[in-house]
Amino acid sequence: MKGSRKKLMLVGLLSAALTLSAAGVTGAESTGNGAPSGAHYNLNIIGVSHDKNADMTNNDGRRIFVPLEGSSRILLSQGDYQVLDANGTDGSAAFRLPNPDPDGDGTTSYSVYARALGKSGGSSEMTTCATDPSTDELYCSLYSLVSVRDKGKSSFDNVTKELLYIYVDLDGDGVTERYPLFDDRLENYFWQYDNKGLKVLQLRFYEQPTKVPAQ
Repeated sequence: MKGSRKKLMLVGLLSAALTLSAAGVTGAESTGNGAPSGAHYNLNIIGVSHDKNADMTNNDGRRIFVPLEGSSRILLSQGDYQVLDANGTDGSAAFRLPNPDPDGDGTTSYSVYARALGKSGGSSEMTTCATDPSTDELYCSLYSLVSVRDKGKSSFDNVTKELLYIYVDLDGDGVTERYPLFDDRLENYFWQYDNKGLKVLQLRFYEQPTKVPAQ
């Protein structure tokens, strides 16, 4: 009987240890705020008042200033992550980022997550746009990232579809098509940022794939 009890105790301890180990793995894979764990590039889009000059000193290259109330374009180019022009209060800023989907198959090489921060009550709308080189016509995606700062904890959402693709009917056949950033059928890519009092929109870029829908 004593031997059986020892075996039962050992089995129970082993089971408890496995449970704790599994819980630890789960905790390591989740940040608890909606974003994946692991290395990432962080970009803050900061809204500032028109009557307040954006302080560009001590800028580590990972923030862009935009009007607290109003619109700005964030011009996009292909390459390693880098803020090229941090001052969007004059109407435009510039940001460089990798080609998210070179094969155009809807599966990205990295993903974007976003959350609204700062004082509650503000909101913003961010839309991916580009021009048709054959007609110079401007196209903006059917889908936009709408961010609202509510009270309480702010969580990340996967916004890869909204920020790394343009969904438009480019060929005029009545069907919306999906175009990734830097697809050569379009050019002059940018994010149209329309702000209504949002202090901070935080973007995180993770080296993890996302499968986006065709439409």
